[in-house]
Amino acid sequence: MLLYTITIFLSAFLLFQVQPIMAKIALPWFGGSASVWAACMLFFQAFLLLGYLYSHLVVRRLSPRLQSALHGALLALSLLLLRMQPDPSWKPAGGEEPVLRILGMLASTVGLPYLLLSTTGPLLQAWYARTHRVAFPYWLYSVSNLGSFLALLSYPVVIEPALGIGRQTQIWSAGYITFCLACAACAWLAWRVRTADQLEALPVESNQDREEVIHPIENCAEAQPSDAPAAPAWHDYLLWLLLAACSSTLLLAVTNYVCQNIAPVPLLWVLPLSLYLLSFIITFGSEKAYEPGAYLGLLALALSGLTFGVIKFDGSTRLIYIIPLFLGGLFICCLVCHGELARRKPHARYLTGFYLAVALGGALGGLFVGWLAPYIFRGYWEMSVGLAFAALLGLWIYWRSNRITLLAWTTLSLVICWTLFNHERAVAREARLMVRNFYGALRVTQDGGLHDPLATRTLVHGTITHGVQYLAPDRRRLHTTYYAGNSGVGLAIEATRRPGQRVGVIGLGTGTIASYGRKGDYYRFYDINPQVVEIARREFTYLMDCPAKVDIVLGDARLSLEREPPQNFDVLAVDAFSSDMIPVHLLTIEAFRQYFRHLRSDGILAVHVSNRHLALEPVVQLAAEALGKAVRLVENGDGADLVYGSTWVLLASKPEVLDRPEFEPHDLVIQVKPGLRLWTDDYSNLWKILQL
Repeated sequence: MLLYTITIFLSAFLLFQVQPIMAKIALPWFGGSASVWAACMLFFQAFLLLGYLYSHLVVRRLSPRLQSALHGALLALSLLLLRMQPDPSWKPAGGEEPVLRILGMLASTVGLPYLLLSTTGPLLQAWYARTHRVAFPYWLYSVSNLGSFLALLSYPVVIEPALGIGRQTQIWSAGYITFCLACAACAWLAWRVRTADQLEALPVESNQDREEVIHPIENCAEAQPSDAPAAPAWHDYLLWLLLAACSSTLLLAVTNYVCQNIAPVPLLWVLPLSLYLLSFIITFGSEKAYEPGAYLGLLALALSGLTFGVIKFDGSTRLIYIIPLFLGGLFICCLVCHGELARRKPHARYLTGFYLAVALGGALGGLFVGWLAPYIFRGYWEMSVGLAFAALLGLWIYWRSNRITLLAWTTLSLVICWTLFNHERAVAREARLMVRNFYGALRVTQDGGLHDPLATRTLVHGTITHGVQYLAPDRRRLHTTYYAGNSGVGLAIEATRRPGQRVGVIGLGTGTIASYGRKGDYYRFYDINPQVVEIARREFTYLMDCPAKVDIVLGDARLSLEREPPQNFDVLAVDAFSSDMIPVHLLTIEAFRQYFRHLRSDGILAVHVSNRHLALEPVVQLAAEALGKAVRLVENGDGADLVYGSTWVLLASKPEVLDRPEFEPHDLVIQVKPGLRLWTDDYSNLWKILQL
């Protein structure tokens, strides 16, 4: 029993430790988008499904001896193929389908190890039920979820703050080798039990004994052939699948919502997933943990609260309101979905089929959010779809309740569905244009008619404004929003003026910075999202009106800069926000080295750090200190002509460049964050700079 428990716990721990590790490796390769985690989750859920399918077929189709031999051989093969650092050839050159490349990268590195880890829970539970004649080994499922929960909880609290990604992969690999040895020992024990039964010695007429050895789970001591349990009906399998799909959809939808407003980092991946697993632990750990009637009011409150958040919260909402509401609502919904799964679980004879249905539901939820939603929706509508799905699924759960309860729930479900539908329809109607892809949802709105001198057009990415332009010909070249003349980037461009000035910009947006261009100048924009480029050219005129020569490089800026020769920019502006988050890989010391490789010796690096939720200034300052660069913090407030308050950190190789008169009013001090370490490609920690 101890060996089975340790092996299942270790497999679950490794299974969920590898998820943030591999996603963190993939993140900088694919632009730091929040969708990277959703794509990774699609891979993990799909391979979990394959693992459960493997367990189901092996237990049903192979003899115990063949089960042990096959699994032992695959464990040995996985050790030979174990490789956690992906080949650089998986890095996108620009314009490729990112989801397929992420799936391929993960499959080529941890595909087989992850598959075998995912088989451990159901397979070893089946072996345990056979060798110990136990009808309901579901407590081992709670052990598995406890290991998963501790893995996720320890990652942002212990692992990520203390270890770089290289050391994390080394320790995980050592843990996987230990798991393989333990799992091989379990296979050997299962082999021994099969051998000890000595089928060959059984008399031919002892068919019952022979059948118990071949299909032991189906003939446990608690389930004699005379009173065999009834097989689950098709609607049981369907309900298991829908419950798992609902919780998986809400998990990824909530994670996407939180990440697009802060940053796609392990801390914000782990929190929702930890609550998701905790709900499994609670509901499967005790039959008394979940009672449908007791959760009726909580589920109604959770769905109503999440609906309110979707409609009312925007980019100005503080995290202290966003995180408790969305994570608390997710936890209650998962408790109900997984509580219903635990309440409706079948006899151990149908254990692997049950897990297969649950895994298929989880994979379908991941497929919907991680792959389909960015291409079939024009906005972040999967949250609304998930909430409507949960409300309607509640009708199935409470169908046999009394009439008053059923009527109340039916009314609530219809109200939630109608409210969400009307909200999303109103947002779509207000937009001049709505598009979405892997890198986010973009919306263009217009205020005023073409003949209105104050008419404007606005680009919104997620929940944050990414540029506004006046439509009147005499006003449309004004420096608006975060790029006004008194902003950090505006001062940097004016301070380095010379004939043939060269300006690089990471992050295109509407192309507002091109309003500074003059004849003979050169402006080079880097952006990973082809839809942003199309919108900037079609819906706004900053690029068209710019008298300077303008080039746009499509692809991740870090990868593009690495491949290019030095560009000798006078100013390089880092303004690559997606909604309100900035990709972490653009703030590491390796990124700053690339920036200065492309700057003139007297050039200025301008880093846009305006953010409601993160204190990014100290991160930039640590990088500047490590490289021996001068630093100047520039802040400006809101003003006339669509000027927005912004915060920029300016860096220069020569201190005298930032000692010019125009910078003197901006002698601000960057607040030091205790315990904050230099960010590298190997190490970063969001927790230290989070502002609730």
